[in-house]
Amino acid sequence: MGSGIAQVAAQSGRRVVLRDVTEEALGRARAAIERSYAKFVEKGRLAAEDAEAALARIATTTDLDAAGEADIVVEAVFEEIGVKHEVFRELDRIAKDGAVLASNTSALPITKIASVTQRPEAVVGTHFFSPVPMMALCELVRGLKTSDETLARARAFAEGAGKTCVVVNRDVAGFVTTRLITALAMEAVRLVETGVASAEDIDIACKLGFGHTMGPLATTDLTGTDVLLHATENIYRETRDEKFAPPELLSRMVEAGDLGRKSGHGFYSY
Repeated sequence: MGSGIAQVAAQSGRRVVLRDVTEEALGRARAAIERSYAKFVEKGRLAAEDAEAALARIATTTDLDAAGEADIVVEAVFEEIGVKHEVFRELDRIAKDGAVLASNTSALPITKIASVTQRPEAVVGTHFFSPVPMMALCELVRGLKTSDETLARARAFAEGAGKTCVVVNRDVAGFVTTRLITALAMEAVRLVETGVASAEDIDIACKLGFGHTMGPLATTDLTGTDVLLHATENIYRETRDEKFAPPELLSRMVEAGDLGRKSGHGFYSY
């Protein structure tokens, strides 16, 4: 996710510093960005010289202190509140006055993330969708103390990167999009688990009956069964609403390594 956000930000003309914990991870990220730009050039969606210029605007580092010069810092670490807290404590120490501190989270409350900082008014959710260069939506999420200025600057950043924004005014667990897809996907998994219908037929029903571009189980494979399991566990932990309780089948698939497209098998084989 971080490399995708870096890619669209650089393509929009911003100077970007992409930080990860190892040089190997940074090498993989930069290679992925180069491949993505090359595909856009091949399809005529981006001029070769513009791709080269965008790449030149991306620097890489393993030093988190590099965030100290940024106007907008977008965190995209694992969806675990302890990990988010660790990063935001450091960002609160490092980032300059007036910087926007954004979290690319799909389910964790922004108020909770901001609680470890001395500037909760500067913290906002920027939920980009994967793959970031292809997906047009960005969900902007207000914490309890997120200021209007912070929200406006986050919107300008996302829209400048070519995204259409929706605003979540209360940072309930799962926000809008994750809450909706998780509720639908969990019910779809239960229908497969109990033998009511096959994954293929459930997805066809959603595509042809509701006009969805992709069915919920194909979406789960694209996102990653592990990612969706973690998201629904976070929402269930916050709400105790049974519709978000992960079915045993989903947990078993993750334990078995059936993670969807990235592992070659999930509800479908790839």
